[in-house]
Amino acid sequence: MPAKGKYLLNEQKVKQEALYRKFSCISQYQPLVLLLGLSALACATLLVLFFSLRLSVHGHVTFVGVVSAALCVFLAVFLLVCAEAFTQRWTILLGLVVWATHLSMGFTFIYSTELIQPWDQVPFFLFIIITVFTLLPFQMCYAVVLSIVSSVSHIIALSVHFSMDKAQPRPYLISQLFSNVVVFLCGGAVGAFHKFLMEKALRQTFQDTLRCLGIRMKLEIEKRQQENLLQSVLPVYISMEMKLAIMERCKCKDKEAQQRLVKDNNFHSLYVKRHENVSILYADIVGFTRLASGCSPKELVIMLNELFGKFDQIAKENECMRIKILGDCYYCVSGLPVSLPKHAKNCVKMGLDMCEAIKLVREATGVDINMRVGVHSGNVLCGVIGLRKWQFDVWSHDVTLANHMESGGLPGRVHITEATLKHLNKAYEVEEGNGHLRDTYLKELNIKTYLVIDPRSKDPSQTSRSVPKHRVSDGLKMRASVRMTRYLESWGAVKPFAHLQSREGFLNDAVVNGKNRCKDIPLRSAPKIPERNKSQKSKFDEELHNEMITTIDELSSCKQWETSEEISGLTLWFTKRELEKQYRTIEMPSFKYYIGCASFIFVCIFIIQMSVTMQPRLLGVTFTALTCVLLLTLTICFAGHIQKMFPEKLESCHWLTAVSEAVVKRPFVRLPLATIATTVIVIIALFNLVFHSTEQPKNSSTPDCFFIKNGSINDEDLFYLPYSVYSCILALLVCGVFLRVSFELKVAFLFIACATYYIIICCTKNTLFDKYSCLLNGNSSSEEFGDLLRKGGLLKHPKAMSCIYITLFFFTMLLISRQDEFCCRQDFLWKNKNSTDKDEIELCENLTRLLLENVLPAHVAALFVGENKKNEDLYYKSYDCVCVMFASVPDFKEFYTECDINKEGLECLRLLNEIIADFDELLSKPKFSGVEKIKTIGSTYMAAAGLSGTPGQETHQDRERQQAQIGIMVEFAIAMMGKLDGINRHSFNSFRLRVGINHGPVIAGVIGARKPQYDIWGNTVNVASRMESTGELGKIQVTEETSDVLQKLGYSCECRGLINVKGKGELKTFFVCTDCNKQQGMALS
Repeated sequence: MPAKGKYLLNEQKVKQEALYRKFSCISQYQPLVLLLGLSALACATLLVLFFSLRLSVHGHVTFVGVVSAALCVFLAVFLLVCAEAFTQRWTILLGLVVWATHLSMGFTFIYSTELIQPWDQVPFFLFIIITVFTLLPFQMCYAVVLSIVSSVSHIIALSVHFSMDKAQPRPYLISQLFSNVVVFLCGGAVGAFHKFLMEKALRQTFQDTLRCLGIRMKLEIEKRQQENLLQSVLPVYISMEMKLAIMERCKCKDKEAQQRLVKDNNFHSLYVKRHENVSILYADIVGFTRLASGCSPKELVIMLNELFGKFDQIAKENECMRIKILGDCYYCVSGLPVSLPKHAKNCVKMGLDMCEAIKLVREATGVDINMRVGVHSGNVLCGVIGLRKWQFDVWSHDVTLANHMESGGLPGRVHITEATLKHLNKAYEVEEGNGHLRDTYLKELNIKTYLVIDPRSKDPSQTSRSVPKHRVSDGLKMRASVRMTRYLESWGAVKPFAHLQSREGFLNDAVVNGKNRCKDIPLRSAPKIPERNKSQKSKFDEELHNEMITTIDELSSCKQWETSEEISGLTLWFTKRELEKQYRTIEMPSFKYYIGCASFIFVCIFIIQMSVTMQPRLLGVTFTALTCVLLLTLTICFAGHIQKMFPEKLESCHWLTAVSEAVVKRPFVRLPLATIATTVIVIIALFNLVFHSTEQPKNSSTPDCFFIKNGSINDEDLFYLPYSVYSCILALLVCGVFLRVSFELKVAFLFIACATYYIIICCTKNTLFDKYSCLLNGNSSSEEFGDLLRKGGLLKHPKAMSCIYITLFFFTMLLISRQDEFCCRQDFLWKNKNSTDKDEIELCENLTRLLLENVLPAHVAALFVGENKKNEDLYYKSYDCVCVMFASVPDFKEFYTECDINKEGLECLRLLNEIIADFDELLSKPKFSGVEKIKTIGSTYMAAAGLSGTPGQETHQDRERQQAQIGIMVEFAIAMMGKLDGINRHSFNSFRLRVGINHGPVIAGVIGARKPQYDIWGNTVNVASRMESTGELGKIQVTEETSDVLQKLGYSCECRGLINVKGKGELKTFFVCTDCNKQQGMALS
């Protein structure tokens, strides 16, 4: 990779990482607020309990002061967190303040009284460690350091204290400190595990968000391209209707659904509407055929694109809509789709401007070309017919008349009818046109015509733009086509489909209209436009980056608390039942690691219990039994991994992989395993509380403290009680391990576990905790049990301390579990939206491809869409051998009438739509995959075969394939005749097809900026058209060369003789014998 590319890639990664840090900071806002709320609530609860129990403020001034100060700190930090700008900049500092406040509270609780025990405030420091990893906004490395500082500071502080205090012997001090270490180690490991999984999920959510935004942006671009593409071919009001119909077809993925959709309608959809009071302009470039004969493919396409691009510009300026390009013929309509009162003036002005433009070309290049324009005003039916290669078209008798006005006109003049003249309201001077002398159709209808006098011809100042003579003479040494091409390139017409590259659609009109272009340019190549500074991908990445910044900024403190439409606020369930069902059955590949971490908690609890228990043998037996259950659970989860570790020994055990997959994919398998794991942990945690007790003799009326006073029980016998409670608290941490397990299950576990703990501490083992309180206080009477609470405070009383910390961890794990559930559901929602957007963009891409292939052949469409767009240059190709067919239904002209019965010709067009649609359906057959529809001209169908092959030097096999295409084209014509016969039977008509076929070299290309159109040109096309127009109904007429090829393929051809062909003189033609050769043609396929 080039150095520049690597630099850009690294820069992109740095930008993404900075975005992720910002995203992470915003996402950790809610956990921080929850922690502040929990901490403030805990401080307030401690103060309420303190004063409600009427404890002495004087004796516990440090406790009250620090807790009150901590409450103020938490509230102050909460206010600062609400200021988003401050939070984003000082997140880590605020987190450190909260951590330091918690740490200060922990040491205050230890040293607030003289009564200090080795188990003192271990749960609170465990709380600090857990919150550092789960609720405070620290990265993993910072969280690990702070958790180590918290735990080590507690162990060192107590170790130093008890090493200096040698007044009271403590034989179990090492065991207790070791148990503290294990508690902190377990808390740190669980916290780190949770942090790792959450960061991984957060980064995945970030990537999904980025990807989702990218897809949405791409979707918007695709939709814009679709609209631009459709609107470049069809008017908006028709294109939107057709787009909806296509989308319905695209959504029906199975063929049966598509067939049902088709069967629901007896007729194909007709997208045609009637418009009244419009003007139709036909224009033909006189002399262009002679000029084109000496052009190279590139020169021809450039000339046509520049000329018609200029005409499109003139059409836009004069509020006209270009309908279609037929070779070198251009026709448009004014008054569509919105009626315009000046439609006639618009068309006449456009005709004059076109003549002026061609005049400039003629004067600049010395090439003898001119413009012949005909205009008529009346009514039209406009729209699209057929299923393929849509082209907006107009039909009516008035359209036919306008066409004959052009053919009966004069070069360099605008030829108008009397109907148009009436609409001009004397805006232009006219003179007699005498069109009836030049066109028999005008003579038959007795149409009076006029020629418009261009006002510019009377004002020399308006014609001063002509090019100096010497420039023409300078260029006369060049070929006419070269002079034309070089001059026209200076106009700088927009390339076809250039708007598909631009996200804004069509290019700025100031550039398109060429205000900064000079028309008086010497005959040399036009200067190339410099390449864009930034590639499309760089621009897209930059826009995506900005969009992501906006999205992150929208995740403000206020919006995080707003109720989502997709997620219920209380239960966090999805409002859509289908979405909830998908979430419940989501795959969970990390579940085995959840069980692994839960097993680590189980081992830690066992080590703590073993360190302080008085019944190691019973504990060992219990541990062994529970370990077997847990190992079985682990084996089920890691079955696939075990098989991979021992592939040879376990080669036959294929069911192991199935078991492992079931754990990942099946919720009903995971939930029992999670329940078994948590139950095993709770059992081992409750062991010392349930199975280990020091009771006084039954039926004894002696007070409890008598045994304490006489030394039958001492505090060393009951020191295990706090650690039994700590084991129970560690068991609650399991909720933080099972991240994606059902939130309801976690809540149920927390309630059941804590309720069990409360019952055991406050009821079942109440006497034992009271005895331990007596021993710690050194009291000898039950009346003095309350003295310990007053002397040591709330967090020095074993029973009170146990209940407070169990409650604290209950709410802590509840908040963590809820936060985990929220994050997991948000992650799932992003992925679901991502998937939905992917499906939508796939539909859009398919729709764009379908739309483009309805404008261009598939092999040409590939150049204008997709990853490898090549629409910076004009598309043109030269082919040595292409078979061209024109097939018309001449009888339709007589069939077409305009009256109230057939809705002014609309029903006649409906029948024509059925005919063309049936012809189009033939193209979907594999047999005719090589046939390409070019366009329809009225009731004439134009197609070509051999355009998909690679042009240039053909091999012998290619030539054989090209000749076979001629046979396939004949078969296609025969199939069209069959389709027309079927329509005749159903509609009680007697239409017959007239077909002309020729083969030879052609030039193919895409021209037109605002309405790009694929077309083919050349002598082969012109002769094929003459074969049709001079042919006979129900017959296929071909040239002598085509007849020779067909006879080699096994077709029988009948010589018609010499016929006069316009522009070609007399040609010998043949009729293909269709009836006797149908079976031979079938064999050809």
